[in-house]
Amino acid sequence: MFVVALTYKVPDEIVDFHHPGHMAWLKEAFDDGVFLASGRRIPAVGGVLLSRTGRATLDASLAKDPFYINGVADFEVIEFTATSVAEGFENLLEG
Repeated sequence: MFVVALTYKVPDEIVDFHHPGHMAWLKEAFDDGVFLASGRRIPAVGGVLLSRTGRATLDASLAKDPFYINGVADFEVIEFTATSVAEGFENLLEG
């Protein structure tokens, strides 16, 4: 499983300009099954994505994000294995 942390590296007006394209890309990625969850960081310095797809699929999808293409954000990809989950989230367990 992967957590992707996005950190904005440009002024807010540039983030806002590219936000509609980012949201369209995100919807397509959800439709394709790439992501399980997404949201803004608090404070609003970027976002977080949760994925259970393979690394190659994740990287290919991230490469299409307008935030990536236009240098709006830095992307940190953290891989981990879920070994314990709350009831109802058993689908996140590896295995």
